[in-house]
Amino acid sequence: MQEKKLTNLGKEFRLKRVIDQKTNTSIIIALDHGMTSPTFLDGLFDMKKRVKEAMDGGADVIMMSKGFAHLTYEEFRKDRAWAMLLTASALGTEKLGLSARIGTVEEALILGADAVVVFVPLATENEKEVIEFVAEVGKECERLGMVFIAEAEYPTTYESLDKLKGQWGFDYLMRNARLCTELGADIVKVNWSGDPDSFAKIIQATKVPVVVAGGTKIPDEELLERMEFAKKAGAIGCSVGRNMFQHKNPFAMTRALVRIFKEDYSAKEALKELKEAV
Repeated sequence: MQEKKLTNLGKEFRLKRVIDQKTNTSIIIALDHGMTSPTFLDGLFDMKKRVKEAMDGGADVIMMSKGFAHLTYEEFRKDRAWAMLLTASALGTEKLGLSARIGTVEEALILGADAVVVFVPLATENEKEVIEFVAEVGKECERLGMVFIAEAEYPTTYESLDKLKGQWGFDYLMRNARLCTELGADIVKVNWSGDPDSFAKIIQATKVPVVVAGGTKIPDEELLERMEFAKKAGAIGCSVGRNMFQHKNPFAMTRALVRIFKEDYSAKEALKELKEAV
């Protein structure tokens, strides 16, 4: 039997680090909020410690800036990955969804990243430019063998989920997630749509692996239940930031996420262990 010939070996190697091959899961810890939040967030002072806690907790990928990749690289393990963000908030809270391009795929390749990340806010005044940039990144990732993670999220991630769902909702997320796949994303990060059935429909339409966004800071029980529901709907993992780095015990929270996606813990079981560690 003739073996399959890989057409993009660089991307295949990187995907082995971004997605755990044994469990087909990906736990992403987002430490990029210094570029995306309209205000500085507690928990981001000691970045070396946050990276170490994420690694020790079992995260597969750390999402961060090129600047802090330089400052924290000693904490990384060779079998784990880091993803470089290519966009940052441009106008704080003045206008939703406006972001600035801050890096290139080639730059990420030179810095040793295994993936690049682009925030994809649609339904904004610069939607045309957003779509063109996503398409450009998709093309470059294919050419250079880089994993492309697209964030199919609401135009802001700094409002309550209920308010965001009321303004944009399921149809927005469905369209956004599918567009990201159409333009070349290897993994799509999607906001929680509110229930397992609607999230499963988004995954079905997206086709490529989906990770659920952690979103705004919420109670531990609510977050872990969301993770369990998302896994049952078909998500291969999560991308969590504030709920990890602003937690009393970031290591334990990372481990709780790992328990659910990689070890089949229920939300209740993961929460019990988390409470014991805090």
